[in-house]
Parts: sequence; structure tokens; C-alpha cells
Amino acid sequence: MRRIIQACCVAFLLVFIVRVRADELQIAYFQADASPPIGSPLFYEKTTEVEKPLSARGVVLLGQGQPVVLCAVDWIGIGNSGHAQWRSVIATAAGTTPDRVAVHTLHQHDAPGCDFAAELVLAEHGLAGQQYDVHYARQTLANVAAAVGKAKKQLQPVTHVGMGAGEVQKIASNRRVIGQDGRIQYWRGSTTKDEVARAQPEGLIDPLVRSISFFNEGQPVVVLCYYATHPMSYYRTGKANPDFVGIARDTREKTLNVPHVYFTGAGGNVAAGKYNDGSHENRQIFADRLTEGMARAWNTTKKFPVSADDLSWRTEEVVLPVATNLIEQDVLATLEDENAQLNKRFEAARHLVWMRRCHAQDPVVLSCLHLGDVRILHLCGELFVEYQLAAQKMRADKFVAMAAYGDYGPGYIGLEASYPQGGYEVNQGVSRVAPEVEGVLMPAIGRLLAPGG
Repeated sequence: MRRIIQACCVAFLLVFIVRVRADELQIAYFQADASPPIGSPLFYEKTTEVEKPLSARGVVLLGQGQPVVLCAVDWIGIGNSGHAQWRSVIATAAGTTPDRVAVHTLHQHDAPGCDFAAELVLAEHGLAGQQYDVHYARQTLANVAAAVGKAKKQLQPVTHVGMGAGEVQKIASNRRVIGQDGRIQYWRGSTTKDEVARAQPEGLIDPLVRSISFFNEGQPVVVLCYYATHPMSYYRTGKANPDFVGIARDTREKTLNVPHVYFTGAGGNVAAGKYNDGSHENRQIFADRLTEGMARAWNTTKKFPVSADDLSWRTEEVVLPVATNLIEQDVLATLEDENAQLNKRFEAARHLVWMRRCHAQDPVVLSCLHLGDVRILHLCGELFVEYQLAAQKMRADKFVAMAAYGDYGPGYIGLEASYPQGGYEVNQGVSRVAPEVEGVLMPAIGRLLAPGG
């Protein structure tokens, strides 16, 4: 009888342990080198040096359903079929589906890009390997997939999730200063030499860096950070580097001895131009300011318990309206003109791929991670900051973070009112969507954030 009772107790404990494990949220961190070889094209120059290594890093999350993967890459952009292939290969490594994989770039400019479809078009016109290094991109993706596969075997329990926000001082400023006539009066890039433009107010920004941290009891396991600004201090050096956002991320990682993953938010119309005249010492100054903001976010972190049941994942497929000023005949003429500037022909290849994709009704995949009171939106292109601020207002009862620079195909994405205002971000060369894009994206964001489901 005693043996029977003991056997029953053991069986009960095993069932209890299995149930606890089934209810347990799990996480694993992964990282792979994403630095280009010497001579390989960065987006604007050839690589002459790797000044500071580039990385692809992220997390695998396992709750209810198949795994979720969040990945951030120190590249300028991954677009169209390149983005689709990154999600597909990573999904296979993680044992999930591509729609449960979010891939974003930080958008540093001394860094490579990836667009396999645009490279095929360029190759057809004698420009193979001049804008994109496909072999290097595919090898990097293979290395990331290997890191994801290894991470999935090293999952750790997550008992609590933390959320915190800290103000970042004197980095972000709105690039577009609107005059009384409703048009752009001053424009500020990442570097702004014009003292009058720099003297204008900061304008509309999101001043907060948000952190989402994962804990196993009292031990932090991984920290995710989100901040909306262009991430450049200076660039076109030929020296690959992750700029001030990478320095800040790595500094906080060393300080806490906890892996950090940084995502760039909706910073399409936000940059450091008010505070940056291009002086090289500003890179470290901005890194220090962002580091201080991250520390403030960490110090305000509030934790709440979580289980596997608290994680859910939503997706929205949207077909974006193509810019009406993109005419395929004109784009092809530029692409085929051997006397045209190389950057214009590169640009034309990206235009052509995007136009054909829109006409084929090939959608962009957006997603949102729901985890207790946390919502993390994963969106495409170079979104204006208004999209991020609108998302926060939609769910003021939740902690909403946004990663932009997912699928890089559409380029800049303004509001409907932005396009008549003029300015760089809504030009034919950089925005491949029509003003009606706001009417597509805002409702999709609302659906991703909506309660229930």
C-alpha cells in the first residue's frame, strides 16, 4: 500500500511539473556577427574598415502556440524579398512560421542593405554587386539562423516582465519645421549645418526610450529597448559601425551584464539635427545621452508576473498604395541609362521592385506582441513619429512600444497631410507610397492593438 501511495504521489508531482512547464513563458537570446567584409558595399560607400562590429541579435519567445522571434540588425534596411527570406529562414530555424518572425534594422547609414529582388534587377542591367553583396547577406542570414537554432535549445524561464521609460535629452528633433504657409520652412537632417534651422524648436518627437525586460525570478535575462530617431551622428566614412545607438546599447549591456536588443522606433521624420552640426565628438555625446535615458528607463522598471498564457501574437497583411508619381516607364529609363548617376539607378531598381509588388497586391506583414500589459508593434518602412504617438493614444491603458524599419520596401511613410507640405521625406526618390497610406496603416495599427482576441 505504501508503494502504491508513493507511486501516486510521484505521478501527481510529475503531472504538476509538466503542467507548470507547459504554463511557463520561456526566452532565449541570440546574436550573430553582421559585419561586412572589406570591399563589400555599404549603402553609400565601399567598406574600407570595420570600425566597430555590426550585429544581428534578438530573442526567441516560447509561450502558447509556436515560437515568436524578434530580431534587430545593424543594417540600414532589409526590404521586399530580402525581408521575406530573412523571416522565412529564421522561422525554419526556430520551428515556427514566418508570420511569427519580426525582422527590423536599426537604420545606421555606415552599414549595408539587403534587397534580393532589387539586386536581381540591377544584375540584369550590369550592376551586380555594386549596391548589395548577396553572398555576404546570405551568409549572415545563415549565421543568424544557426544562432537562433542554438538559442532555442537554451531557453530560460520567464517569471516576470518589466516595463520602464526614461526621457532622452537633446538627441531627437523633428526634421520638418513647418512655416505659416503650411509648407516646409526649415529641414534638419541627422547633421544640420544651418544655425537658424538648428535654433528652431525640437518639434514633435517621442522623448522617451522604452525598455521591456524579462526576468527569471529576480534575475534579468534580456532587455529590449525602443527609441524613435534616426540613429546617425555622421556617416559616409566607409567604416562600418553601429553609430551612437549601438554604442549606447553595448554600454548598457556591459553595465548590467545582461544582453540588450535595441529597436529603432518611428523616426522617419526625427533626427539629431537640432543638436548635431556633424562634429565627430557628438557620436559619443549622443551615445552617453541615450545611455542615460536607458538607465532612467531601467530605474523606473515595474515588474509583473507572466505565464505562457499571457503571450499572444497578431498579424495584419496590408497592401500599401504606391506613389502615383512613380511611373514604370520613367523608372526603367533611369535604370537603363548608363550615363545616369549610380545612386539614381540603384534607387530606380528599388522603385521598380516596389511598384511591381504593389501592383501584384503583394502585402506587407505587420505584427504585434501582446504580453500582459505590454504591446510591441512591428511595422514597416521609415514611419513618421505620429504613427507611434497615435498607437500610444489608442491604448493609453497599455505599455506600447514600436519597432519600425521592418520591411524597408516602402521607404518613408508620412501622414496624408505631410505630402502637400513638401520636403525631403515625401519626395519621389524616398517615399514610394501615396498619401492615402495613412488610411491603410492607422486602422491596421488599431486592429493589432485592439482588446480581446
